[in-house]
Amino acid sequence: MNRQQAFTLIELMIAVAIVGILAAIAIPAYQDSVMKSHRADAKGALLGLASALEKHFTTNNSYCDAGGSGGADACGSSAVNDTGSPSPTVFASQSPATGTAYYLLTLSAATATTYTIQAAPTGTQASDKCGTLILDNLNQKTVSGATLDAATCWNR
Repeated sequence: MNRQQAFTLIELMIAVAIVGILAAIAIPAYQDSVMKSHRADAKGALLGLASALEKHFTTNNSYCDAGGSGGADACGSSAVNDTGSPSPTVFASQSPATGTAYYLLTLSAATATTYTIQAAPTGTQASDKCGTLILDNLNQKTVSGATLDAATCWNR
């Protein structure tokens, strides 16, 4: 008499339980890693925008008129806005620059000698623990609406 070789129901249930435990650990770790990579891209975009603003300051001796569309003319010196989404000639208004936006970049305040730029999470990134990343003309890196502190968000 030949005996068939097969898995028992208990062996199958143990295998399913092991896969379930591994998935419960791996999926949140993967999602956190993806969020961190989007955040790193946004930090790079903020630093690139800060560099463009510094170039504007070097040329014009002022941060005025460095903004883009939809904002206010805080300096009152011309029709070019000093707040709002960055001008396409200055830098992209989202991170990443093309495709699905995970962060929206804004020049939230600009005067002749100061600026503040922000990267606000949007879409699937909106639940990011670091909230809105903020960078100013003194290279001070802060966050708003975050459950983590600024040092953790900017350094991880």
